Amino acid sequence: MRLCVTGGAGYIGSVVAQALLHDGHDVTIVDNISTGHLSAVPEGCRFVRGDIRESGTLTDAFGTDTDAVLHFAALSIVGDSVSRPLDYFDNNIGGTVSLLQSMKTHGVKKIVFSSSAAVYGEPERLPIVETDVCRPSNPYGFSKFAVEQMLEASRVAWELQYVSLRYFNAGGSTTVHGEDHNPETHLIPIVLDVAAGRRKSFTIFGDDYDTRDGTCLRDYIHVYDLADAHIRALSAMEHAYSGVLNLGSENAFTVAEVVSAVERVTGMKVKYEIGPRRPGDPPALLASSKQAERVLGWKKRRSSLDEIIRSAHEWRLEHPDGYPS
Repeated sequence: MRLCVTGGAGYIGSVVAQALLHDGHDVTIVDNISTGHLSAVPEGCRFVRGDIRESGTLTDAFGTDTDAVLHFAALSIVGDSVSRPLDYFDNNIGGTVSLLQSMKTHGVKKIVFSSSAAVYGEPERLPIVETDVCRPSNPYGFSKFAVEQMLEASRVAWELQYVSLRYFNAGGSTTVHGEDHNPETHLIPIVLDVAAGRRKSFTIFGDDYDTRDGTCLRDYIHVYDLADAHIRALSAMEHAYSGVLNLGSENAFTVAEVVSAVERVTGMKVKYEIGPRRPGDPPALLASSKQAERVLGWKKRRSSLDEIIRSAHEWRLEHPDGYPS
């Protein structure tokens, strides 16, 4: 298939693009490199540098015969979205409006969307299932939910096919690709940096939540397993499936438990301090993936917490300064 990957120079997008190439697909990446890295673009991909809000960028990317889009281009930091909501609406919602308009113009009718289980907000039960009510508790989650509504409306209006994959915390690395954000806000790479002495300490935001140890409880999925689900979603659309699917490990861990796991896997101590709660953070998030397992035939192969941490640690040892600038 001829595929367009938006945000393919980012963490998850680059891993998915590499997996698509491995499966024999023709891949074009579109990225403005605002948060991604040129050196993360897999060799063998066609690369278009530009913003999806600009129609000319997408016209260049699609050409005349693109079969499907995998959409990762988004701002994705929860706390940042609380302080800069309009930027998130402009980029995440406005960018997808532009993308869907160009898809319609060019006759591209299949899209896999990198959504988030943040669309649920503070859930009434755990694990969360796809039919649970969506009440996003921050602008980031709202932007993802708004895009899902746009996808469904486009399905009704012009027969768009879509799979929206809702997941929480991607983690881990492949031998080629890993996490390298500036600034880094994801828990596991931050804790690994503290363990390795690249940071003096880090802050746990709140220890008074109604969880096992008072710190936030979260679901972690290995980026390798996420890539596999995105590829399987392309196949599902070939069989006329459209809809939303959760991707969850069904084994959530608290922030304090992640710290302990990093110490166990690396053999290094982690210094931290307790700070106030962070606005927009739900106490506990855990998604069921039974529907994805049924629809996609998806199996989690590398999503144990120790494997996520081990692979991330090994990539960081090989890339102590992240990707080359």
